[in-house]
Amino acid sequence: MKKILLLSTIVFLIFSCDIKSQIEKEVENIPVSIKVERFDKIFYETPISQLGKIKSKYPYFFPIQTPDSVWTNKMTNPLYRELYSEVQKKYSNFDKTNADLEALFQHIKFYFPGTKTPKVVTLISEMDYQNKVIYTDTLVLISLDLYLGKNHRFYEFPDYLKQNFEPSQILPDVVASFAAHKIKPPTDKTLLSQMIYAGKELYLKDILLPEASDEEKIGYKPEQIKWCKENEGYMWSYFIEGKLLYDSDTKLPNRFINLAPFSKFYLEIDNQSPGRVGAWIGWQIVRSFMENNPVSIPQLLKIEANELFQKSKYKPKK
Repeated sequence: MKKILLLSTIVFLIFSCDIKSQIEKEVENIPVSIKVERFDKIFYETPISQLGKIKSKYPYFFPIQTPDSVWTNKMTNPLYRELYSEVQKKYSNFDKTNADLEALFQHIKFYFPGTKTPKVVTLISEMDYQNKVIYTDTLVLISLDLYLGKNHRFYEFPDYLKQNFEPSQILPDVVASFAAHKIKPPTDKTLLSQMIYAGKELYLKDILLPEASDEEKIGYKPEQIKWCKENEGYMWSYFIEGKLLYDSDTKLPNRFINLAPFSKFYLEIDNQSPGRVGAWIGWQIVRSFMENNPVSIPQLLKIEANELFQKSKYKPKK
């Protein structure tokens, strides 16, 4: 019996790999050309006398009510110019990221055929870590000053934020911003709904960034992924026994879903845990659903949280 089960598992894995390989072959044949515009270079390397030309080409960066003196001061400010210099050291050559973006949009067009290829513009955003990437139908803005490496001397942020200021986070952040336009928002404020919403975003990273590690997708360190796997059953029991899945307590997102230095079980293990463990479990639920209910990605993103959970047959690993 054990031999039969092992053989079935091997056959399933081989079949799954064949399907994945076929999808990747189709993805590679999708024509996509991304031309990245380096607004960061244009802004800081253009003479002040030519500011008007920059404003004409990039009006979305220059609110009408803001006087030109604000921009000219920024162009000459020593601190901003030093930041610009650091960005150029890190990203003097953008070819690899450009190629990675093209591969990403090939995957996006495969799963979402109607998607337009947006213009990609890089900039320096004055360390606005909450808007590292902004995605619209026609435009993707990437703030390169927030991808200089977690140990950069300019970063005066908590470690849990800095650990995601790496170049490897650019593409996952693009997908996260893209996902916000595609995933149906929760219809209620229960913890389960928010876990599933976060899980869908992470599952999009699974399919759109097949070469990325789980650590890169969720922004964890390897030891944080390990902690979640080792404590998956314990965390699930905590949610079930505490009747938290259908609880709408407004404190729950900050405890288990949002960026944080650690999750808040209000137990001794808190300091050992990574933040966002609710999002991680939501991810496992969505993965389980797709293993048991292979639907299209657009269909997946519309399914209500409770229905998805009930059909997922999710069982945490012991």
